[in-house]
Amino acid sequence: MQLCDLQNLRIAVVGAGYGGASAAKALSLLGARVDVYEQAAEIREAGAGIGLRPATMNRFREWGIFDAIAKVTSPSAHFEILTPACDPIMKETWPPAGEQIHTHLIHRGDFIDALLGVLPEGMVHLGHKLESITDNGDRAVLSFAHGARVEADLVIGADGIKSVVRRELFSDKEPVFSGEHAYRAVISLDDAHGMVTDDDLRMYIGRGTKIYLLPLRHRDQVSFDITALCPDGTWVPEVTKDDLLATVEGFDERLVAITRELDMAGVNIRAVYDIDPIDTWHSDCVVLLGDAAHSMLHHQGQGANSAVEDAGALADALREADSVPQALTLYQATRKPVTDRLQAVSRQGWTEDEIDEVFPGQRPATAAPKD
Repeated sequence: MQLCDLQNLRIAVVGAGYGGASAAKALSLLGARVDVYEQAAEIREAGAGIGLRPATMNRFREWGIFDAIAKVTSPSAHFEILTPACDPIMKETWPPAGEQIHTHLIHRGDFIDALLGVLPEGMVHLGHKLESITDNGDRAVLSFAHGARVEADLVIGADGIKSVVRRELFSDKEPVFSGEHAYRAVISLDDAHGMVTDDDLRMYIGRGTKIYLLPLRHRDQVSFDITALCPDGTWVPEVTKDDLLATVEGFDERLVAITRELDMAGVNIRAVYDIDPIDTWHSDCVVLLGDAAHSMLHHQGQGANSAVEDAGALADALREADSVPQALTLYQATRKPVTDRLQAVSRQGWTEDEIDEVFPGQRPATAAPKD
């Protein structure tokens, strides 16, 4: 689109998470007027650590915010998978050969703070809970719970797995329970029982349970994540310390000790959901982004990275296309095949059988055969 057309474009982003904040930054650099509407009165990101892949960090460099993100991260060289007894299964070097930017490990709270910190003052509007959206063809109208109404040339639904924008305009399918729970906490390096001495991300895999140790050494902390099978699909289930200890039975005693010493008040507990791929992400003036478009399980660590990549692809498409409708078509054509594949791969996770398929002969010796 021509510069003058982009500068006259009014864009409303619903949701101030990773995808919404990234889209706001990328699109504001095009000269568009961008406003972000977030339902929370205060933005607080619970949970633990994530890894920002090289392609994501390259987007931040492109947008001039690499340093703001990198200063609250630890660069990481490897991802390693081990048995419950800490015997190695595989070790993968990241980034891939030829990349000059490492994967960076970051706390979720630091990440969203850094992203919001690079947006112009007044761009983010808190306390705006979306109730409905009306698509009028060339413009859309947002109606919020407190009575405010906003009209925009382009609305970006970055409002997460429970997206109102998706439900109202594109798909009424409900989120899908994975049959797993995730228990996440951030602990000090001193409480990691000597298991973290570098910046490598490690996953310990046993029957029905995966334990992730993600170093945040720039914080003198470690992100500790247990993902375990559980049939309870309650979004925020009630879980006891004994429940957690049962999931790590048979793992290295140091991992059991970390679990035993967790302060349950600081453990983020949730059932794990994603969504089935949806056919259409956009109309002529409304588009989905991030989890609203393709929420995926966390096993491959692609959720936040995909949201940032969506934001970059949307900005690229608006710059290249002749109109907003053409740009949205190009954006979906670029991103949907990628995210469909990532959703499928993330659902596979890292089961012992799949490790055996990918790394023949390296299946954990402790694994019991399936019935």
